[in-house]
Amino acid sequence: MSEIPQIQIHEAKQKLDQKDCLFVDIRDPGSYRAARIPGAIHLHDGNVQEFVQNTDKDKPVVVYCYHGNSSLGAAGYFIENGFKNVASMSGGFEAWRQVYENESE
Repeated sequence: MSEIPQIQIHEAKQKLDQKDCLFVDIRDPGSYRAARIPGAIHLHDGNVQEFVQNTDKDKPVVVYCYHGNSSLGAAGYFIENGFKNVASMSGGFEAWRQVYENESE
């Protein structure tokens, strides 16, 4: 498999502001509830298949986790399942939260 595309937080923020990209959070449910990128979708073992089956494969997707390690594997999984524009966010949510706003429940 080829190199997994990665995106820096500043580029991810531009995509968020342009509203042309899905943000996928793969952290645990408690972390997602406590703080997340605004509008991010929480994916876990129970809903990932539905997401893969029902999401437009041409829509850009940014995947993030805590520090940008687990999201590499998740991005690879989406690419393997036909998504054409997927990137893992370098530094993960911990890098994002130091610079940008986040939302919580």
